[in-house]
Amino acid sequence: MTTTTINTNTKSTGCTSCGTGSCNKLNVYDWLSDMEFPPGHIPFNVVEVQFKGTRKEYFRNTDGPILKAGDIVAVEGNPGHDIGTVTMTGELVKLQLKKRGFESGAPEIKQLYRPAKQGDIEKWEQVKQLEHQTMHRARKIALQLGLKMKLSDVEYQGDGKKATFFYTAEERVDFRELIKKLHEEFKVRIDMRQIGLRQEAGRLGGIGSCGRELCCSTWMTSFKTVGTSAARYQNLSINPVKLAGQCGKLKCCLNYELDSYMDAIKDIPEQGTAIFTEAGKALHRKTDIFKRIMWYELIPNLKDGEYYQPSADKWVMLPVDRVKEIIALNKANQKPADLKSGLPVEDEAEEPDYADMVGQDSLTRMDKKKKKKKKKKKPSQPNQQTNNGQQKKPS
Repeated sequence: MTTTTINTNTKSTGCTSCGTGSCNKLNVYDWLSDMEFPPGHIPFNVVEVQFKGTRKEYFRNTDGPILKAGDIVAVEGNPGHDIGTVTMTGELVKLQLKKRGFESGAPEIKQLYRPAKQGDIEKWEQVKQLEHQTMHRARKIALQLGLKMKLSDVEYQGDGKKATFFYTAEERVDFRELIKKLHEEFKVRIDMRQIGLRQEAGRLGGIGSCGRELCCSTWMTSFKTVGTSAARYQNLSINPVKLAGQCGKLKCCLNYELDSYMDAIKDIPEQGTAIFTEAGKALHRKTDIFKRIMWYELIPNLKDGEYYQPSADKWVMLPVDRVKEIIALNKANQKPADLKSGLPVEDEAEEPDYADMVGQDSLTRMDKKKKKKKKKKKPSQPNQQTNNGQQKKPS
C-alpha cells in the first residue's frame, strides 16, 4: 500500500490519496519517481503547479528546497504572488516541457518563491470563499450594462490582489466599463479572459451522458476538432441532441475510436454501393463494420404496373467478401443468379433447451397491469328495520 506524504506546514483538502485536493483533475502518475540516478545528478529545477480546476503552469525552483507532489507553494504572480499545489517534479517535467515545445530556460517559466506559510494558506482559503458571491455580483453588473456575455467562473489570486473573470461570448464585447465597475466593487485588479465553450465545460465540470465525469475536466489537455464525419464513419445517426456534449458542441469521445473504424473500413465497399443480379438490383441498407457483414435489399425486376413495397424483413445479410465478389462480376458485365448463390447453407437457429415457463424472455414480464376492482353489491335484506323500529315491507 502506497502513501503520499504531505508537508506538515500546509493544509490539504480533498482526497488524501493524491495530496492535491482536486482529485480527477488532470492527475499524473510519476512513473520516473523510482528511477535511480547516477551520483552527482542535479534534479531538474522546474516543477508543475496546479491551481483552480485544470489550470496548470510551470515554475522554476532555483534556490528553494526539494519539493514533492502535494506541497503547497507560493509562486510568482502579476502582481504579488499566487498559491498552488505541486503536481509533478523531476525528470517527468522535462518530458512535459519538451512535449509542449518549451525549453528549461524559457522566459515564460516564472519563478517559484517558497513553500507556502500558514498565513499564506489562510489568506488563500479566505479569497476562495469569495469567488462564488463575486461571480453572481459580477453577472448582475454585466446584465445592468447590457453586455452580451456569460461569466462562467471567477478565480482569485492567492494573495487576493487580482481576480480573473472567465467568460464566453459569441461576438466581441467592449467590457471597459465593466472593468471599472468591478474594480470599484471588489477593490482588486480585474483580468477578463475569454474562453471557448469546451474550456468552459472543462472549468465547470459535470457528468456526461455516459455517467462519468467530463473528459475535459479530468484528463484532457488539448482539444481536437470533431466533425460530423466522425459520426458517419461509425454509423451513428446525425442527431445533434445525442451527439452534443454539455458544451453544446460535438462530443470529444467521437474521436476516440475513429482510427479503429477507419482501419476497419479500408477494404469494405462504400456505403450506397448497389449490386446487380439476374433476379434484380440490390440496394445497400446497412453495414456492421467489425463483423464485416452488409445488408442488401433485392428489388426484383418488375413488370409494367407492378409495385414493390420496401421492407426491412426482406433484407439479406451478406459477408463483405461475397459483396466484393458480386461487384467484381458486375464490373466484368456478369450477374450472379441471386445474392446467396455459392454461399454455404446456414444452419437453422437452435431452439433453447429450456421451456419459458414464467416469461423469462419477456422484457415486460415485471410490468403488472393494475386491474380495476369491481365493487360488490350488498344483497338486499327483505326485513330491514327503520330508524323508528318499524319493519320495512319487502319491495
